[in-house]
Amino acid sequence: MVLTNRTILITGASSGIGRAVALALARRGNNLIVTARRQALLESLQQEIESAGSQCLAIACDALDEVESSTVVRRGVERFGRIDCALLNIGNGPPLNMAKVKVSDVRDNMRLNYDTMVNYLIPLVEVMKRQRDGVIAHTNSLAGFLGLPMQGPYCAAKAAGRILFDACRIELKAYNIRFCALHPGFVHTEAVANDGIPAPFEISPEQAASHIIRGIEKEKRDYLFPFALRWLTRVGCILPKPVTGFLVSQAVPDDY
Repeated sequence: MVLTNRTILITGASSGIGRAVALALARRGNNLIVTARRQALLESLQQEIESAGSQCLAIACDALDEVESSTVVRRGVERFGRIDCALLNIGNGPPLNMAKVKVSDVRDNMRLNYDTMVNYLIPLVEVMKRQRDGVIAHTNSLAGFLGLPMQGPYCAAKAAGRILFDACRIELKAYNIRFCALHPGFVHTEAVANDGIPAPFEISPEQAASHIIRGIEKEKRDYLFPFALRWLTRVGCILPKPVTGFLVSQAVPDDY
């Protein structure tokens, strides 16, 4: 799917990766449906998108609310007639030490990284089943392949999203709905700027947006980036778990 003259939904669009993707696609004459919680940032983004020559529908929404999320999808279809592609781009991975967490910490992290995706996924599937066409992409993470220290709940949530997409590809193939799981490494965004976790091979949101657009247009099932971390992750997945566990533990400061 070439992302030009398309109708595209982007969640988590007010900042970071989502905003960078929206601005990059705005220069291609698309209809963009952008959503996030912060109304003021969305209004500013809408102005930039329209100045770049694309149409835009900006809707403030709490993605943790199933009804609000479904309403965004419905309003997008009402405005533009269809949704060709969606980038589900909500999540965060604050440092959590499993020796110290509460049940609510783990549960809330799962809701933020998994439930927010599902709340959009199901109504989007219904729209694309009627269209018998569409691409649904998810900003996942390289952390979804390995259990990393200080990131256990985040890794688990991202792994859940990756596996759910695997099932979707099989069950929705007859409707010509394609699923792209996009797995960035470390991206320098406001959300993680001061989390204290080492970030080797960190890239900018604009670089991440370029990778994400490429991955969607090529309809990659699992697109891992950047290059160096892609191969380190793949190697980590095939090494014996004691070896992988020892290697990743060396990157975490002792005071964690």
